Amino acid sequence: MTLLNRKVDYALLILSYLSQRTEGGSAREIADRFELSRAFVANILKLLCGKGFVTSHRGVKGGYVLERSAEEVTLAELMEALDDSFHLAECNKMTAAEPDLCSLTHICPVRNAIGEVHRRIREVLGKVTLAEIFGRYGDATTQFGLTVGPVEHELAATPAN
Repeated sequence: MTLLNRKVDYALLILSYLSQRTEGGSAREIADRFELSRAFVANILKLLCGKGFVTSHRGVKGGYVLERSAEEVTLAELMEALDDSFHLAECNKMTAAEPDLCSLTHICPVRNAIGEVHRRIREVLGKVTLAEIFGRYGDATTQFGLTVGPVEHELAATPAN
């Protein structure tokens, strides 16, 4: 189970790229940097524009820039804007319009506990800013009190089984 879907994952890459460049960047530049499909990057950028995360500028010097700084946007906000709000379990999705997502709701001994875990996860994600996630691009840095670095270094340090 992944908490971040592909759309949110790639949106994080795109926003991290733009957060490092006050002049912004084009869909082509971003796609080339991360070796992604230009069409997919363009679609994500269109969504990010529509949701108020980035602004587009046309013309020779056109491209995309952040609408709001990475310090102002939380991971939960991005996830909710690009994904149907995540839920830890089906019973956490239930609404008045869809009350019967789970046939065990009325007898489930863990529904309330799972609901509490879900609430806590959402609370944490609501406090994590994109700036905290991005840290310093490409360098080892401290995020959330942990020293982190590029993925290649972590993989290289992992002994083979």
